[in-house]
Amino acid sequence: MAPSDLRRPFKRPPISDQEKRRAQSLLRQAQNRQDAQRHARFLVTTVLTLPFQSYVPESQPEPEPEPEPEPEPEPELELELTEGVSSSGSNVLENLDVLGASKLKAAEARKWFAKQLMLPEWMIDVPNNLAQDWFVFARPSGKRCFVVSYNGTTISRLRNGSILNRFPSALPSGARKKDSGSSQSYSILDCIFHELDQTYYVIDMVCWRGYSLSDCTAEFRFFWLNSKLAESGACEPPSYYHKYRFSLVPVYGCDSNGLQAAYSAPVPYVKDGLLFYNKHAHYQAGITPLALVWKDENCSQYVMDTDSKGQVPNQQQVVLELQEDGKLTTSDDPPIVFGCLDGSFIQQVWLHSGCLVRFSIGEGGLILMDGKLEKADLHYLGKANRARGSADSFSKKTCADVTSNLWKTYLGCVGLVRWIRRRV
Repeated sequence: MAPSDLRRPFKRPPISDQEKRRAQSLLRQAQNRQDAQRHARFLVTTVLTLPFQSYVPESQPEPEPEPEPEPEPEPELELELTEGVSSSGSNVLENLDVLGASKLKAAEARKWFAKQLMLPEWMIDVPNNLAQDWFVFARPSGKRCFVVSYNGTTISRLRNGSILNRFPSALPSGARKKDSGSSQSYSILDCIFHELDQTYYVIDMVCWRGYSLSDCTAEFRFFWLNSKLAESGACEPPSYYHKYRFSLVPVYGCDSNGLQAAYSAPVPYVKDGLLFYNKHAHYQAGITPLALVWKDENCSQYVMDTDSKGQVPNQQQVVLELQEDGKLTTSDDPPIVFGCLDGSFIQQVWLHSGCLVRFSIGEGGLILMDGKLEKADLHYLGKANRARGSADSFSKKTCADVTSNLWKTYLGCVGLVRWIRRRV
């Protein structure tokens, strides 16, 4: 009798559930089109009216500058803040108007702003239809911020809510001059401030002359950004009414040539990894699987966590948020639970709900099963720097293993392209 055929079709086990969550995000996006115009208006108001908080860097704190006077809120922009808070966030910020929002404490302001920017997950698996449905570009190194122009002034705020710069600009309504446009129109840009050349590199457009682009696809937003920013004169060299230069980043399709260009082509800024955007993605506040970040030793100097001196610690670290029940969670929506702290230990080290706590990852590492966390070997280090806006995402810690394994086999962009081809 012939032996039975024991062969089975081979199915590669999933590294994560990113692809499933990408499909869910696109489905929710189609089913729940929010009132993006109203959201953009109260975002402008909050950016302009939150109390001044000086920027505190992660490594070397600097003395606080003299506080600058904040502009009074405009009556026509007095809108509620409720819609800006994620459904998974705290109820503390609900039902606040602009007056209430202007009195937010530093921690609450950081928590609110941390939920407004569209933040990428780390690429731990390759999206389906990558070449057809995704863009890629080299991310500039620097401070991620919102830039808002309104009523003759321009303000940039970091994701922790503190003011980075207040200045005149060539953006619509960004300076007090006759040809700056209507004082009641406003624009919101998602930027990275590159300190070496004092330039705001624009990576996305949220609103332009009062027209919200939040519910538009990334493909349209990038087209509109390229069309309108140059027309405004914001890309011109600095002048009296235009203190900082704005610049676009080159965006490519995700075929082999596009990946090679984004990875290796020269750019006028220091690279900090690659950003991937789904062409159909709307601008979603918070962490989303429709935007991905990739880092390795050739395209970023910040592949691994570093200490205040820029050195890689002996053990990798993770920052988690402490919940009321003692659970330690990531910044994902919904959050991933890494562990739980005992009540007596919480009291002993003076922690509280909402506190960001830093842990080192021990030799046991992170144990995953079908892309989901089963066990984590964590060791308490202390509270995280108060300048942080949120906890780490789950994909950030998982990606470290993927990057490490890739570099053991391949080098540079060749390795990235080959890895993508193998996973598709």
